[in-house]
Amino acid sequence: MKKYTLQKSPFVVPTNDGKVIEEHFGNATNNNSDVSIAHMIAPPKWSEPYQVPEFDEYTYIIKGKKQFIIEGETIILEAGQSIKIEKNARVQYSNPFDEPCEYLSVCLPAFSLEKVNRED
Repeated sequence: MKKYTLQKSPFVVPTNDGKVIEEHFGNATNNNSDVSIAHMIAPPKWSEPYQVPEFDEYTYIIKGKKQFIIEGETIILEAGQSIKIEKNARVQYSNPFDEPCEYLSVCLPAFSLEKVNRED
């Protein structure tokens, strides 16, 4: 039995806001609730509602810039930079810039709609 899992066909999460989400490991891909790893592309002028996730989220920017508002503090990450946002922090993610932002996201435990706690 192999001691690894090779992911060649990530689950493409359906979205209606132009954001590309390719989950390589996690709840949607392989029922892994321990960790989720996703490759994402946020289009220019994209944003999500505020949320208070029940998981830690690590983000690494590959290309472009991404804005985070964490507990009222605005942070802008650029390519080559990363951040860890601890669970239960109120956060809003956006790309208010003119270029797409490509990035990787790792959530511990795994991302789930039940644990993201988005505000309406």
